Amino acid sequence: MPHIPFTGNIPDDRLYCPEYDMWVQEIDGGEQLIGATRFGIFLAGEIIAFTCKPKGAEVAIGRGMGTVECRKTVLAVHAPISFILLEGNDAAEEQPKRVNLDPYGAGWMARVRATHWVAEKAGLVDAAAYRRHILTIEPEANFV
Repeated sequence: MPHIPFTGNIPDDRLYCPEYDMWVQEIDGGEQLIGATRFGIFLAGEIIAFTCKPKGAEVAIGRGMGTVECRKTVLAVHAPISFILLEGNDAAEEQPKRVNLDPYGAGWMARVRATHWVAEKAGLVDAAAYRRHILTIEPEANFV
């Protein structure tokens, strides 16, 4: 079966964690939204189930913040920053198709309050840098 290169968008209005293929977006009130990038979903395959840690969980950067089940495996979702979980996306847990179809909108995974935002924000990259990262892995990637 021939390889089909990645085609997808990488919005400019958020920061990215190339190590875990996750995005972080600052929202009002000093909170952040976190989700999987379209490229991360491309690598993992279609997500058929998503489960987030319980509300109030304190998660350190790099630790599991939940799991996703794909057609062939179950993967830990690693936290791109340290945070206290304010809420998981119940709608995405009930309909994981949201994560696949709209990872930057209705398919967000967690609303959080970062615990080390200033220090850890510096380890994230902007959209242009994340696109360059993708091209090192997938040279034929097409950004729409």
